[in-house]
Amino acid sequence: MNLIESRALAAYLKAWDGSGQLQQPGEVCEVDHEGLQYVRLSNIGGTLAVYRVRTVNGAPMLKRLKRWPSALDQ
Repeated sequence: MNLIESRALAAYLKAWDGSGQLQQPGEVCEVDHEGLQYVRLSNIGGTLAVYRVRTVNGAPMLKRLKRWPSALDQ
């Protein structure tokens, strides 16, 4: 797992508010789609979260998406 993937996993776990049951991601992978880079967290039930990787001042930053391209669900 590279740095961006581990940062996305840490952000996903940190965003959990303590209510309900946390679904553990089984797969964390980087995906390139239409020239943009994403990190997808998924498990057997489907996609749990998608983060867009963008560069700010030369450093990669993550932004969690509420709606992501449907092609990333596969």
